[in-house]
Amino acid sequence: MIVIGLTGSIGMGKSATAQMFRDRGVPVHDSDSAVHELYRTTAVPVIDAAFPGTVVDGVVDRQKLAAAVLNKPEAMKQLESLIHPLVGAHRDAFMVRARAQHAPVVVLDIPLLFETGADRGVDVIVVVSASAQVQKERVLARPGMTPEKFSAILARQTPDATKRAKAHYIVDTGHGFAHAGRQVDGLLAALAGR
Repeated sequence: MIVIGLTGSIGMGKSATAQMFRDRGVPVHDSDSAVHELYRTTAVPVIDAAFPGTVVDGVVDRQKLAAAVLNKPEAMKQLESLIHPLVGAHRDAFMVRARAQHAPVVVLDIPLLFETGADRGVDVIVVVSASAQVQKERVLARPGMTPEKFSAILARQTPDATKRAKAHYIVDTGHGFAHAGRQVDGLLAALAGR
């Protein structure tokens, strides 16, 4: 089984690219979705204990949690130390299921692939990228996003140029998603021929 580590900075089109793999029958583990699920289940008591007032009606309130950690490096480090092992266990369960189904290729969609060291556990690194201008336009068009929030998020992420330099493949979404889809097809064909 070939394990693809899919990553890309905010606004680069990583989620859309992950969906392209799904549409082609490739199992995808989405770390962000896992976090959303954990914030409704396993992580609730852990987050509530560490960050009182961030759980509302038995669910982690993402906005309250964001306010509790934004621009607070120690709080962010604490949150990551609590969440990353839970996401890792979720991903491990996904891998067991994929192996049992004899999937030839799987995708681990991990926004912080390099930042968490998860790149060491994959066979192929795929970076989703676009120009800085396209990225900025996409991100600032999101509801509730501000230039300050965008800057804070970028400060926590490995720079795009560094990610690109570490990639085995780059999917460029800056020329539209049909173009990106053709790149995904080419990538899967290349892996099938390995």
